Amino acid sequence: MRPSSQSEKTWTVASAKAKLSEVIERAQSVPQTITRNGKPSVVVVSAEEWHRKTSRKGTLAEFLMESPLRGADLDLERQRDDPRDLSL
Repeated sequence: MRPSSQSEKTWTVASAKAKLSEVIERAQSVPQTITRNGKPSVVVVSAEEWHRKTSRKGTLAEFLMESPLRGADLDLERQRDDPRDLSL
C-alpha cells in the first residue's frame, strides 16, 4: 500500500498502520503526515529533526539582547484605562 494520492508525504491512518516501517523509513528524510477522516492529524519526523526543532538555542536574555528591536524607541507605557465591562 502506498501513501495516499494527495502527495508522497501523506498517509491515511489505515495505510500508516499497514506500512509503519515505510512511514518511519521515509520520515528519516521527509516529514510524513498522517490524516484522520481526511484531515491532517499528526506528522512523523525523524528523531534528529525533532531534536533540531525543539532544542533550546540560548536563554531568553540572550534572545532579547540579540533582538533587532533592542534600542528601538518603543512606547512601552501601559494604558491606565478602566477594564471593559464583559457582562451582557
